[in-house]
Amino acid sequence: MTDDVSPTDDDPVVDEVLDAAIHSADLDALVRCVDDRVATRDWAGLLRLRDRCRSAVRTGRQLWPAATLAEYRLALWAPAEWAVAAIDDEAGRFTPGPLSEVIATHHTWAELAPLLPLGPIRDIVAHERALRGDDIDDDAPSANPAAVGAVRVLDLPAKPRPWEPDYLHPAYTDDGCDAPAPPRPTGLTPVDLSPPPQVIVDDDDTHDAFRALVQVWTDDSTARTEMICVEGDHVAALSAVGPRHIRAVEIDLDAALTHLVWAGASGAAHGRRRGVATARFNAWWLLATMCDVDHDWGDGAELGAAVQSLRWWWWDTTEPAAGWELRLVAHSPDDGLSWVFLAVDGG
Repeated sequence: MTDDVSPTDDDPVVDEVLDAAIHSADLDALVRCVDDRVATRDWAGLLRLRDRCRSAVRTGRQLWPAATLAEYRLALWAPAEWAVAAIDDEAGRFTPGPLSEVIATHHTWAELAPLLPLGPIRDIVAHERALRGDDIDDDAPSANPAAVGAVRVLDLPAKPRPWEPDYLHPAYTDDGCDAPAPPRPTGLTPVDLSPPPQVIVDDDDTHDAFRALVQVWTDDSTARTEMICVEGDHVAALSAVGPRHIRAVEIDLDAALTHLVWAGASGAAHGRRRGVATARFNAWWLLATMCDVDHDWGDGAELGAAVQSLRWWWWDTTEPAAGWELRLVAHSPDDGLSWVFLAVDGG
């Protein structure tokens, strides 16, 4: 048992089994080594395995899967001091999700805050833990009280606002990440589409915000995405989608935000997750562009008041349901505009 050993202590251990597996680039043996070290809570040995595999990659041995597995298991299961030691600028590139989200799964902010260095990862972890219920100072979620220069990459309140739902969080296990989509709304009925032409509006800001929300779907997977802004109500917007059979059902803000943040956090069929905290930031950005709210949103009260006026619908067509879908329509009675949002990835 090595739980009481600091990850910064010198480690003179010679591990002949590990060294032999690395020398022969035996990934199966290295995976067994990872499993054994997790089972025995040998966190020093697991960190050593990660570091040695990473060094071997630099010599041409393709051992990055073992290094990735080791740092993923450390972030997920190890005590906070060992989990934090596994996270650096090189870590997590090939893990099922960002290590900032993985480490937030089983560790509290009280455990992590004294150990995480100032920087982007600390800020994102703070937001992930706040979204899970930890009490974190909104004014400086990444700040060390004694330090200057804390980094904020998510410039919005860490604590959920009263107008936000409880977002869905993934289940990380030894085998990967389970992050199912929110239940699709039921009760959809056919929409009596308006005759063309619809008045299409060039809303570049909202288009850019939506593209950022689902960027992984398009860049790293095979998704088809579309955003249309029109003058008129939700029927006018859906009519601009095309001459087809369309059904829709009105949903509330909680459901709409749940779907938006799930989509922004997801990597769709083939991409890597970005995490709930980052997705929430992108969802706020999208809402702010739709409601013409300054992105310097302070405590979120102005944005929260503005989004209350939006109406939302979930829609579909006669096409078979895809594995990953986002199909929303939003209407702003205040300015008479409606937006259709579509992201579909069948895998």
